[in-house]
Amino acid sequence: MSLMTRALISVSDKTGVVAFAQGLIQAGIEIVSTGGTKKILDEAAIPTLSIDQVTGFPEMMDGRVKTLHPKIHGGLLGRRDLSSHQAAMKEHDIQAIDYICVNLYPFKETISKVEVTEEEAIENIDIGGPSMLRSAAKNFTAVTVVVDPSDYALVLAEIENEQQTTLATRKRLAAKVFRHTAAYDAVIAEYLTDLVAEVEPEKLTLTYDLKQTLRYGENSHQRASFYQSAVPTPYSIASAHQLHGKELSYNNIKDADAALRIVREYTEPTVVALKHMNPCGIGSGSTISEAYQFAYEADPVSIFGGVLVANRAIDLTTAQEMHKLFLEIIIAPSFEKAAFELLAKKKNVRLLTLAFSDEHQQTPEVVSVLGGLLVQEQDIIAELPSEWQVVTKRQPSEKELEALAFAWKAVKHVKSNAIVIANEKQTLGIGAGQMNRVGSVKIALEQAKDQMDGAVLASDAYFPMNDSVEYAAQHGIKAIIQPGGSIRDQESIDMADKYGVAMVFTKVRHFRH
Repeated sequence: MSLMTRALISVSDKTGVVAFAQGLIQAGIEIVSTGGTKKILDEAAIPTLSIDQVTGFPEMMDGRVKTLHPKIHGGLLGRRDLSSHQAAMKEHDIQAIDYICVNLYPFKETISKVEVTEEEAIENIDIGGPSMLRSAAKNFTAVTVVVDPSDYALVLAEIENEQQTTLATRKRLAAKVFRHTAAYDAVIAEYLTDLVAEVEPEKLTLTYDLKQTLRYGENSHQRASFYQSAVPTPYSIASAHQLHGKELSYNNIKDADAALRIVREYTEPTVVALKHMNPCGIGSGSTISEAYQFAYEADPVSIFGGVLVANRAIDLTTAQEMHKLFLEIIIAPSFEKAAFELLAKKKNVRLLTLAFSDEHQQTPEVVSVLGGLLVQEQDIIAELPSEWQVVTKRQPSEKELEALAFAWKAVKHVKSNAIVIANEKQTLGIGAGQMNRVGSVKIALEQAKDQMDGAVLASDAYFPMNDSVEYAAQHGIKAIIQPGGSIRDQESIDMADKYGVAMVFTKVRHFRH
């Protein structure tokens, strides 16, 4: 018989629990169980004691009170190496519980359901389960605590080989328990915080689940992992389904995330081509094939080796054009069968599907800095062109207004100082990440120089001087959109009037650091 003589099993996830219990019984370990778990073990003809047989106290309050009892927690917490603990256990007829197998009420799954009620969510907050897990994990020198069905086989193997688990295993399982209960409480804390609309809680509790161990980070010498929100965000790279190709890399994931943020700005068929966190081409058309052609023509050099995201299914015509290039990733709502078969001929291209949505979920953005986190709302403010202000003598034409709206959606996703040259269907030139704004203007115009018919310019933030306006006007720009707000706005307006350029103020800045 094992040196450890009693186990308590109470699980919501019944995966593998019958086989685990059978293994414990074969090792001569007595099992205590509760509720639905006991019923399943009884049906499998596995002998068990009920909780009330141990505590001498009935379950009550719809199961809210059943394991919160000294004969349970004393059996878990009592130190085997202290005579005073052993004497107390003997005096009060408390038998040691040396194994505990518990997983918790499905709170995360409950709140993920459509139209879940507050009452239903609250009833799925587990109290007894975390209490038992924490008690057992604290006493890991003597107690084996199992919260994950994937650990059943290891525990049974050690019992078979060593007559009990090793201290190293018990310690590792205890650490896993505290991660598990901390994550469980974090999800509850987030739910209740949202419920009371607390926008700046004094404690920020975040929890994520490991989705993928990455080959490396930004560079080959850096270790990296990919974690998904505990309650998954439907429209996200973490929720995309990979159909083909190599595993996503650290840089792939960041680029794909950036591209997904951009494409949701557009409701018409649109393709975004992205490299190194900045779009190199955005195209919209009447079909996804036309949209891809516009995105490709926007920058046929930079698109090579890039990430493509489309907000419509990829058909064979579009796939035939994409197949001509080396591309890292293609994400779309779906791929027609023939399109997928063609693109999948390249073994390394990652093909992913994701249900697209133009709804903007207001989940906070979290960025790490040394020693802390920065948290902010996403830049998803609703903007209405009807509220924009034309500040120049010349009014933009209807076609220019369409182009300005297209460019304004794009520029908010370019690293500042950001300049986008575009027409109403595609980006033509993009200037990003320069230390001065006129530098970005020059880069964007240089890229767009052969495609200036109907071109307009968007700036993510105001012009601190009028040099950018003058340079743009001298190179063919006839309409500009920018937030305004500089103490020198009038100088930029005067410069625009000098060259007959229409200028629109949005009064909203879209700086992206």
